[in-house]
Order: sequence, then C-alpha cells, then structure tokens
Amino acid sequence: MRESLPSNRRLSRSILRLAVPALGALIAEPLFLLADSAIVGHLGVEELAGVGLASTVLQTAVGLMVFLAYSTTPAVARLLGAGRLPEALAAGRDGVGLAVVLGVLLSVLGWVTAPQLASLMGAEGAVHAFAVDYLRWSMPGLTAMLVVLAATGVLRGLQDTRTPLIVAGAGFGVNIVLNYLLVYGAGMSVAGSALGTSLAQCGMAAVYLVMIVRASRGQRVPLRPSLRGIRRTAGVGSWLMLRTLSLRVAILATVFVATAQGPLSLASHQLVMTVFTFLAFALDALAIAAQALIGKELGSGNRPLAAALTRRMITWGVAFGVVTGCVLAAVAPFVGWIFTPDPTVQAAFAAGLWVLAAFQPICGLVFVLDGVLIGAGDARYLAIAGVVNLAVYLPLLGLVGMADLTGGEGIVWLWLAFGGGYMLARAATLGWRIRDDRWMVTGATRNAVVREA
Repeated sequence: MRESLPSNRRLSRSILRLAVPALGALIAEPLFLLADSAIVGHLGVEELAGVGLASTVLQTAVGLMVFLAYSTTPAVARLLGAGRLPEALAAGRDGVGLAVVLGVLLSVLGWVTAPQLASLMGAEGAVHAFAVDYLRWSMPGLTAMLVVLAATGVLRGLQDTRTPLIVAGAGFGVNIVLNYLLVYGAGMSVAGSALGTSLAQCGMAAVYLVMIVRASRGQRVPLRPSLRGIRRTAGVGSWLMLRTLSLRVAILATVFVATAQGPLSLASHQLVMTVFTFLAFALDALAIAAQALIGKELGSGNRPLAAALTRRMITWGVAFGVVTGCVLAAVAPFVGWIFTPDPTVQAAFAAGLWVLAAFQPICGLVFVLDGVLIGAGDARYLAIAGVVNLAVYLPLLGLVGMADLTGGEGIVWLWLAFGGGYMLARAATLGWRIRDDRWMVTGATRNAVVREA
C-alpha cells in the first residue's frame, strides 16, 4: 500500500499548488480589517473601539455563514473526483443561491437592529455611536460577503485557488483606496471605512458570479438554483454552523470581558484579535488545500492518499506556527504605531502579541486539523467538540473577568485564557479524533450519500 502512494515531494507539490494561492484569498477578510484598523486607529481610541465592537458582530455573522464555503468545497470536490462536473457546478450554484437568500435577510436585520447590537456588546456613548455607524454602512456589503464565501468554496472544490487569490488581491487594493478616500477625503469617519469595504466586497462578488455563470452555461447547467439543492446545502451546513457558533460564542465572550476592562483594553484586544485572525487564516491555507484534496480523494475512494496528505499538512502546520510565533514575538514591541498613536494602547497591544506568539504552534495544529475534518465531512464531531471546548473555556474566562484587571495586565491574562484554555482544548479534541481513521470513514459515507442523491 505504501508503494502506491506518491512520494513526499509529489505530495508537497500537490499541497503547495492549492495552499499557496489559497493563502491570499484566505487572508482577504483579515486584510480588510487590518486596513480598517490602521485607517480608523488614527482617528482616535473611541473610533477604534467602536470599529472593534462592530467588526466582532460582523465577523460573527459572516463566521456563522462560513459553512457556505466549507460545505460547498468538499461537496464539489467529491463530485469532481467522481467525474461528475455538471453536478459539481450545480451544487456550487445552489450554495451561491443560499448565500444570496441568507445575505439579504441578515443585511436587513443588521441595519434595523444595529443600535441594539452595539448596546448588547456593552458599548456606551461615543463608542456606541461609532459602532452603529460602522455596522449600518457595512450592511450593503454583507450579502456580497456571503456570495464571496460560497463562490470561493466552489472554485476550491474545482481545485482552483489561483482565481480567488487574484480576486482577493484586487479587492484588498480597492478597499484601501476607497477607505482612505471616504474616511479622510470625504470626512465620513468610521462610516467611510465600512462603506469602502462594502463596495470592494460587491465588486468581488460580481466577478465570481460572472465566472460561475459562464462555467455553468458551458456545461449546460441551469442557472436557476434548485430548491432541493439549497435545502441539501443548508442541511449539511447545520452541524458546521453549530461548530462555528461555539467558536463565535468564545470570541464574543472574550470581547465582553475586554469591554468590561475599559476602552483601553477593548482597543488593544481588537488589535490583537485582528492579528490573530490574520494569522489564523494564513495557517488555514493548508487546511483549505486539505479540504479540496481530501474531498477529491475520498470521492475517488483513495483513503490512503488522504491519510498521507493529512500527516504532511500537520507537520507543516506546526512548523509554520513555530515560525510565525518567533516572528510575532520579535516584532511585537515595534508595530503598535502602525495602528494607533496612543502609547498606552501600543504597550498593551505588544503584551498581548507576546502571549499570542507563544501559542502559535498550537494554532497551527488546530486550524489544519479543523480543515482536514471539514474536508472529510466530519461536521458532526466538530460541532460536538466545539461545545466541549466552550465548556472548558468559559469558566477560565469568567475568572479573568472577576479579577478586575485593566490595561496590559488584563490583555495578558485574557489571552492566556484564550490560548492556554480554548486553543489547547481544541487541539486536544481534534487530536483525539485523528488517532485512528474513523474520520475518513465518515467522509467516505458522506461521499456515498452524495453519489446516491
């Protein structure tokens, strides 16, 4: 059996062919947030804190919908591996249709409830006003964000990560220019930052829609989404939504504690969380390659190759975490000025980055394993494990909240709880799952279901 497997060099080439371009697309959203933080940060601490709260709400909404990509990628990849390209495109079309429906509903709801959402997050005074402005001006682009998620999943399933890289790079460039012009040139403050990002996202969604329409017409696939297909996508994504919900609850609970510590801690936490998100998406590039490759191999019944790819990417994920952790620790004292001129925020930000750096190898392992199991269709276990991880983390976070800490000390303990509690719990539950090959059996079973559908 070992002789039938490709060499390590060939495995590496297969992974890199998808992972390297995927990196650019994966970090598009964190890059948007980094640009927003850098541009808004020079307006003031209250503006930055308001954007931090609003960004958390937006990330929660979009994060809960990430199943649009994570369920579409393996479904399309398995059908592609089985030699059924028209059906693969139809599955992708239905995923995009579901994204439009959910996006419109969430956009309307977000605009109407923006003040209540900001209050629920604990914002008051000027911070509340800036959070509401950012939320409302972000709503025109929310539907586009979900379409981008679903369309990116379609292309990944088709083993194409280069196109999302090009689209994401163009979108990021446009986003920076629009945000700067609207925030400072038009004097729109945080509303200009949100509007610029919305316009950039709409442009990206339009490009993807044109591509999918052309590919579908080439295979004579009807453009009208199938109600049955939309329901199937929603059903497959239900477990992934629960998994993502547990992650978002953990992040929201962390923001609640940071908000209680005061504007200084909240602003510093927003910056550290933005860096964490950026690096998490970078590490997840390997996992996206795993989703596409493992989904395709399970579609063709090649479980040994799926296992070999998994072992290779685990090694790379941990190694990449070590490297990024060392770099982060080295630059932590010097990068704060990029985001804010406030020296107290810079100091607290540096303290949080040092803690984050220490847990980067764990993050590398977690994000790779998470993506591997999503690609295998093991969504039910991921959902259950997410609830267990949350049960471990919340008591630790509660202790930090009761300690009445502020500034750099508060950020250090907050991120020690997040890294040493939540991320370690995730590593333990995911590591337990891959101790044998049951996760691949789950993937094979789901593949059989797709073939019969």
